[in-house]
Amino acid sequence: MLEIKNLHVEIDGKKILNGLNLQVKPGEVAAIMGPNGSGKSTLSYVIAGKDEYDVTDGEILLDGQNILEMDPEERAAAGVFLAFQYPVEIPGVATMTFLKASLNAQRKSRGEAVLSTPDFMRAVREAADTLQVNPDMLKRPLNVGFSGGEKKRMEILQMALLAPRYGILDETDSGLDIDALRIVSEGVNKLRAANRGFLVITHYQRLLDYIKPDVVHVMSKGQIVKSGSADLALELEKSGYRDYVAAEAA
Repeated sequence: MLEIKNLHVEIDGKKILNGLNLQVKPGEVAAIMGPNGSGKSTLSYVIAGKDEYDVTDGEILLDGQNILEMDPEERAAAGVFLAFQYPVEIPGVATMTFLKASLNAQRKSRGEAVLSTPDFMRAVREAADTLQVNPDMLKRPLNVGFSGGEKKRMEILQMALLAPRYGILDETDSGLDIDALRIVSEGVNKLRAANRGFLVITHYQRLLDYIKPDVVHVMSKGQIVKSGSADLALELEKSGYRDYVAAEAA
């Protein structure tokens, strides 16, 4: 289980998360929705280990182990994966080289044998076919010259290869047209498994039309303020976040 207890986070002296509590069970898809500035992306970065944030209190437990004590690469090897809202371009780093190095680094850290080149190529081709990734993209530097949709597909391709225990999707729907959204969502859905959980961060119901959540949480002012079924996302689509924005302003 991924469990967050009483998490307090600030940056440059500004408090962002204020005693946040959250559980994501194996096999569960948990969605987080909320107004701008409520701390959703901060939560994803802190789980993954971005170092500019100051955790002043609380724990993030993965099967009882506090991953706040781990470096980002150790968290990744333990099974945490973050799909970024805005994947960066990395000139000079070949996509296939990056994918193979990432996958084999994690396998080594877990005491597993590295994949041979034929096995690696086979795994990449299968994942690329599922996500409709053009083979030419795999020959280019990582994300360089990719469209927004292509970058998001590449993120999900990485997740498919690394097979994490918990996938965190930080506004994966941002900048996607309806066709790209459908393809990316189908890729995520094919990765759903009894031993793999997802934390899906989004502003909009439309992503949850494709990736059906088991539970929806509303985040406001750095805390989870309401939880419910998938119907809660439909309510937010109709009413918006005005009640929660008003609560923050009060």
